[in-house]
Amino acid sequence: QVQLVESGGGLVQAGGSLRLSCAASGRLFSSYAMGWFRQAPGKEREFVGAINWNDNIDYSDSVQGRFIISRDNAKNTVYLQMNSLKPEDTAIYYCVADRSGVIRGLPGGPTYWGQGTQVTVSS
Repeated sequence: QVQLVESGGGLVQAGGSLRLSCAASGRLFSSYAMGWFRQAPGKEREFVGAINWNDNIDYSDSVQGRFIISRDNAKNTVYLQMNSLKPEDTAIYYCVADRSGVIRGLPGGPTYWGQGTQVTVSS
């Protein structure tokens, strides 16, 4: 079992930055693919980014070039550095994990989900 706890959300003005953190439990953290999804009001959850055990990284087109995902296996933590934030980035951000090594495109989505953290970007 893997438990995920996000932190770092909040309110920021457009153009600003935030860094989200996700602390994971479990001895096999380093072997899991980790990532982030988000859900805006009235919209479906969407993939944001992912990093696998080999540090291969994948981003959605909407955040490519603005967001940076990284992981620290010694701390069992994955990060999402969000720069040049836009009002359309406003959403609940969820940390996810899956031991398949893949995050995007999994049937039914990743296995493990955090409780989510709110990010609000004001214009």
